[in-house]
Amino acid sequence: MKSFQEFINGETPVLVDFFAQWCGPCKMMAPVLEELKKRLNNKIVILKIDVDKNIALASSHQIQSVPTLMLWKQGKIVWRQSGALPLHELERILSPYL
Repeated sequence: MKSFQEFINGETPVLVDFFAQWCGPCKMMAPVLEELKKRLNNKIVILKIDVDKNIALASSHQIQSVPTLMLWKQGKIVWRQSGALPLHELERILSPYL
């Protein structure tokens, strides 16, 4: 299985969803991310990282609230935002990077 570093350093942009099982807005984002995955197919990789199971990774990226979405392109963070977003807004934000 690929490591986090291998994913974010790849050619394909990676949207990382730092979430928690107990988080209401995170649960709202789950179907949005599923639909985004269907719509964008191979243009993007979506990684879901449970902050309670990956404390060191969440801490190293200064995740202070969930959900926090981060878009990585070739190992660099190109966009980051905390909070739930509607699908159309997320698509609009991501489109310049794809």
